[in-house]
Amino acid sequence: MMIKGKVFFFRLFLLGLALAFIVIGLARGESTVVLQKAIKICLECIGIG
Repeated sequence: MMIKGKVFFFRLFLLGLALAFIVIGLARGESTVVLQKAIKICLECIGIG
């Protein structure tokens, strides 16, 4: 039973860490950079760019 509790809190910690990194990335404006790169890759695959 003790291991299940530790695993739960470890998962909760990782979830919190992931959310913190997402918020930091959004605050720095990284989402626009990622979107621009995704658009470039998509256009290159189609052959337009």
